Amino acid sequence: MYRPVRRRAACRADGPAFGRPYDRAFGRPYDRAFGRPYDRAFGASRGGRVYLRPVHALRPVHVPRRRGARAGLFAVTLPSATLFIEFLVSSHSATPDAWLPPTRLTRLAFDRRSAGFGQLDFMLGEIGRRMQERMEVIRLAPRRALDLGCGHGQGLAGLRARFPDAQIAGLDVSGAMLRQAAQRDPQRQPGWIGRMLGKRPVFDLVQGDLATLPFDAASFDLLWSNLALHWHPEPHEVFPEWHRVTRDDGLVLFSLFGPDTLREVRDAFADVDLEAHTLRFVDMHDIGDMLVHGGWSTPVMDMETLTVTYESPETLLQEVRAFGGMRRPGPAGLRGRRWYRAVLDALERRRNADGVIPLTFEIVYGHAWKLAPRARQATDDQGRAVVPVDKIGRARPRR
Repeated sequence: MYRPVRRRAACRADGPAFGRPYDRAFGRPYDRAFGRPYDRAFGASRGGRVYLRPVHALRPVHVPRRRGARAGLFAVTLPSATLFIEFLVSSHSATPDAWLPPTRLTRLAFDRRSAGFGQLDFMLGEIGRRMQERMEVIRLAPRRALDLGCGHGQGLAGLRARFPDAQIAGLDVSGAMLRQAAQRDPQRQPGWIGRMLGKRPVFDLVQGDLATLPFDAASFDLLWSNLALHWHPEPHEVFPEWHRVTRDDGLVLFSLFGPDTLREVRDAFADVDLEAHTLRFVDMHDIGDMLVHGGWSTPVMDMETLTVTYESPETLLQEVRAFGGMRRPGPAGLRGRRWYRAVLDALERRRNADGVIPLTFEIVYGHAWKLAPRARQATDDQGRAVVPVDKIGRARPRR
């Protein structure tokens, strides 16, 4: 129901902050720390409401004061206690957001997982093939295409095969992933050998964040993203940025995990304790709303469910961790062999009649167009079509 807004500042409040209006308790310190009004900083222009939720900390943590810095917590030092205040903005989703870590931590996590990420090629390859089938009914001849969250480059070869005359680029937040993707390029020679041969790489590889793309406006005709969007902590910020780098009459085509993904693992953890151990993924309808608010036109969303079976619960958990489906674990002292054994037993109880453990993946597909300004339908802040009064024709007089 709420989405964390990642801002950082350090301030002091004179007296208890809760039960007092925001502007009296936090307004002045916030202005000093950021130098801009509260409503502009937290997106009140988009209709968001801001809530404060106190989280008691065991020890104080000093957050550096830096203009425009990003973080998940707003540190407030009070006379009675040290608290962390998380700024939460209401989202379209009826369930809590994924609470993903900042992009910097996501990059480090995928750098560590890069070596073993190849074991998930079966999933990425299958979903990529189904995305290609959806694109067959669309008439498109892009000059430049971008694979967002390209990983090891599974989708780059498919785009090259389908559009041999297009310039193909791949972007990923992880440098280790991009190094693996470079190995799929047959013309990418290392060091001085490549310079002597003078061969241009088949793929252009760029490291960057999905919400802050290092490209000029209107740079690509096609944006492709296969099972990458759900890792971003602020998907509502991604679609406007994708819209910016797309040319008029360009297309975005993507896939991501839906809310029913990993439901068996989630239920198994629920049998052991009351904590949330798996990520929560955004609903398909909320993604469609984000597309409209991001400026995209005629969005089409659909979903399907895939089931992967495992012989052992250990292998199942290992692969879930490999692609990042687990939240960050709590303190190590609260986990042990007994707890892990209880989780394995809970998964064992979910074997089906064939003697295997099923694992569900809800795959959400979406595509939308960036229409030229002359053809774009005017909409209000709720995404509803708006027709000016002077454009409404008069009724013909009766004869």
